[in-house]
Amino acid sequence: MIIFDLTCGHGHRFEGWFASADDFEQQSKAVLVRCPVCDDASIVRVPSAKVHVGRATEDAPRVADESEKSKDSDAQALTGLPVELVNKLREIVRNTENVGHRFPEEARKIHYEEVPPRPIRGQASKDDADALREEGIDFTSLPPFLTRDPH
Repeated sequence: MIIFDLTCGHGHRFEGWFASADDFEQQSKAVLVRCPVCDDASIVRVPSAKVHVGRATEDAPRVADESEKSKDSDAQALTGLPVELVNKLREIVRNTENVGHRFPEEARKIHYEEVPPRPIRGQASKDDADALREEGIDFTSLPPFLTRDPH
């Protein structure tokens, strides 16, 4: 994974995780990369001072660097929410089942009581989301800062 520092046309800074630089370019062209604050699709990469060298082994003690220490303040600056609230919201999201692109199908099964209710999350196209709303199925979109792992 490659982590890029990004900014939208409104100046909101955030990071994005991609399999490669080409992956970022493809997602950007497909208008899949959006600002988590304002949903702007005018996203550009900005220079980053982060350098990642190798991976720590399980036995090695983990030492937080300055970039990790600033993640809490970054989360608050990005969202405007207290760090404790962002962390609690992320915990709630982690306790959901990610059904991916099956979200519309699974949401309908739950709504029509074909399966036991459970907390789910996933992806839906705009058309699928509109159809779910028309059927009276309640759901909400999650901003990316809640669905990505901050560690």
